Amino acid sequence: MRYLFRPPATEAAGLLSLPWDQPLEQWDPAILLDVPQRGISRHVVRFVATGGHVYALKEIGERLARHEYALLAQFEEEGLPAVNVLGICVDRPGDQEAILVTRYLEYSMSYRWLFSRPQGEHSAEQLLDTMVVLLVRLHLAGVFWGDCSLSNTLFRLDAGTLAAYLVDAETVERYPSLSPGQRNHDVDLARERVGAELLDLRFGGLLPEGIDPIDVADSLPPRYESLWEEVTHEQTFSPEEQQYRVAERLRRLNELGFDVGEVEIITSDEGARLRVDTRVSEPGQNRRELFRLTGLEVHERQAQRLLNDIRAFRAYLEQQTGGPVPESYAAHRWHAEVYQLVVDAIPADLAGRLAPAEVFHEVLEHRWFLSEQAQSDVGTAEAAESYFAHVLPRTPAEVTTPSVIAGRGRR
Repeated sequence: MRYLFRPPATEAAGLLSLPWDQPLEQWDPAILLDVPQRGISRHVVRFVATGGHVYALKEIGERLARHEYALLAQFEEEGLPAVNVLGICVDRPGDQEAILVTRYLEYSMSYRWLFSRPQGEHSAEQLLDTMVVLLVRLHLAGVFWGDCSLSNTLFRLDAGTLAAYLVDAETVERYPSLSPGQRNHDVDLARERVGAELLDLRFGGLLPEGIDPIDVADSLPPRYESLWEEVTHEQTFSPEEQQYRVAERLRRLNELGFDVGEVEIITSDEGARLRVDTRVSEPGQNRRELFRLTGLEVHERQAQRLLNDIRAFRAYLEQQTGGPVPESYAAHRWHAEVYQLVVDAIPADLAGRLAPAEVFHEVLEHRWFLSEQAQSDVGTAEAAESYFAHVLPRTPAEVTTPSVIAGRGRR
C-alpha cells in the first residue's frame, strides 16, 4: 500500500495504524465514529478520530481519488469553500479501491439534519440561496461541478446565517473560465438534483408543509442568474458619479461575501464603464482585519459582527477617557475583557456546541433581545449568563466535532 498526505504530514501519523488493508465496510465499529448529521453518499464513507481531529474516509476508484485529491488541494490553496483534503491510500490488497481522506468540516450540518431539527428555522429557500452563492463562487473560479446537490454540500453557521461548502469533487472539471453554456448546464443539473432531494424529504416527512419541491427547485436558475448578474455585470455612469458609484458597487460585492480584485474604468464620451474582477477567496476583508487586531480566526460574517463590537467598545473607552483611543489598544482590551470572558464562561457541559465566535454572536443577539424587553442595556455579562442558562442548552450536541470526539457520537 502507498499513502500520500498533504502537509503537515505529522497530522496523519495517528491514521497510519488503521486497518487500511481491509474494506471500509469491514472495519471494527469500535474505531469508527457515528456522525448523525452526515449526508447521503454513493460510496462507502466512514469517520474516525485521532489526535483531536475527525476525518472522513471515502472508498473510491484510484483515478477518481487522485483527481479529487488534486482538486481539493487546489481549492484549499485558493480559499475556495470546500472540505480540506489530507491524503489518499492506494495500491490496497486485492484490487480494493483507494481511500480518500478529508478533514471533517467542524460545526457543519447536512441539509437532512437541518430539516430534521426541532426548531426548523432554516427554510428551503435559505438553503437554496446559500447553495447558489457557493455555485457562483465556484463558477467564477472556472470550476464546473457537474454534481451540485444538497447531498454534496455541507452548511455551517456564520453569525446566524449559513455558509455552504463543496464536499464531493469527483465530477469537477477545472477550466480557465466557464462559458455561459457550461454554467447553465451545471445549474440545470443542480435544479434536477435539488428537486429530487426535496421530494425525498417530503416523502420522509421532513419537509415543512407548504413547500413544493418542484417550485423550489425551479427557482434555483433565476436565483443563480440574479446573483451572477449582480457580481459580474459592467456598470455605466457619468463622470461626476464615478467615485460614488465605484464605492457603492464594491461595498455591495463585499456585503454579498465576494472579494474584489482588479477594478477597471473605461471612459468615453458616453460616460464611464466599470468592470470589476470579482474574486472568490473566502478569507474576506473583515476576517483579515479581525485577525490583524486580535489573532482570532473566524468566518467572514462573524468577523464583521465582532469588529462592530470592537468599534462600540472603542467608543466606550474614548468616552471614559475623554480622548482618542488607538484601535489596536481597544481591540486588545476588548479581546481580554469582553470576548474572552464570554468564551471562558461557557459551561463545560455545553462547550463545543457552537464555535466560540458563533456563541459570542448569539450572546450579542440575546443581549439585544433582553435589552428590548427591559428597555435598557442589560450588558454582555448578564446576557451571557441568561444565554448559557436558557438558549445554548437547546442546541443539539451532535452538531459539533468536539462532542463527536468526546464519544457522544460513538457507536
